[in-house]
Amino acid sequence: MTVNSLLNGIVGTILQPLVELMFVVALAIFFWGIIEFIMTSSTDEGREKGKKNILYGVIGMFVMFSVYGIIAIITGTFGI
Repeated sequence: MTVNSLLNGIVGTILQPLVELMFVVALAIFFWGIIEFIMTSSTDEGREKGKKNILYGVIGMFVMFSVYGIIAIITGTFGI
């Protein structure tokens, strides 16, 4: 087993699915924030909670997209 094949296995079986799972979680938080914002639009507290969840979801998706890009750059650079 070479180092290249070991790193390829780690990226393919651990990192890639983990990043995708976290992206799905961030997307779910984003949609939950939208639903919460709409359902509790009659109260200021409900709208603020929905806005926070929407913001956290967008930040989470941005971070996961960035991590995915960093992994692609590293694997491309090292030929993994």
